[in-house]
Amino acid sequence: MEKTIIAIGGGEIKNKTTLKIDEYIANKAKNHAGEKRANALFIGTASHDSMPYFNSFRKTYTSVFDIKAEVALIVYGEMNMEKIAGKIEMADCIYIGGGDTVYMLDKWKETGLDKLIIKAYEDGKIICGLSAGAICWFKDMYTDYEIMRGQSSEYVLKKGLGILDGAMCPHFNEREQDFTAALKKGEINGAYCVENDCAIEFIDGKYNGVISAGGKAYYMSIENGETIKKEL
Repeated sequence: MEKTIIAIGGGEIKNKTTLKIDEYIANKAKNHAGEKRANALFIGTASHDSMPYFNSFRKTYTSVFDIKAEVALIVYGEMNMEKIAGKIEMADCIYIGGGDTVYMLDKWKETGLDKLIIKAYEDGKIICGLSAGAICWFKDMYTDYEIMRGQSSEYVLKKGLGILDGAMCPHFNEREQDFTAALKKGEINGAYCVENDCAIEFIDGKYNGVISAGGKAYYMSIENGETIKKEL
């Protein structure tokens, strides 16, 4: 079974800035569903299960693409894990929303949701996510975790789930200067750097291409002390 992750650098689903990417995801979900109506499960743990965020997701995936939209809620204990496991089983596509990446991963680990999502990935369900929902799959994540908490004014590297090798920097059009400085400090050897309204796809753990709704993606590294920026 082909394993797919689509990592979106950023954008506003509410304002449909990622619509071309969402269309690509929707078509993959429909192919996965076959003759039945496709089902997409939204997981908004990183935004503390924001229902307006889910409603924006539903307005795009249901109203535009005719995909049934479901939601998994764990932050305030609204749903038990058995019910969520059933929703994951029915899903053709799982979409992880943006927000606080470290909070999200801590909550997943606490509830066991991480194991359910990883199994869904291994079973061939389409996995996609934006910002926090994109970087969480990598070994290393370039995140604004401490900025969000008012603990510092700097981005930091945190460990992700490690399903994908390497690292990812989201919102690269906003963070290029800071990320380049981190590279030069030797904090990281290289990373996928994805702008808003752009996504990169991985098939069976390997980079497969770019899906753009206006943004670009790069791979940045240090070679012989020089910063190398390669457009993907």
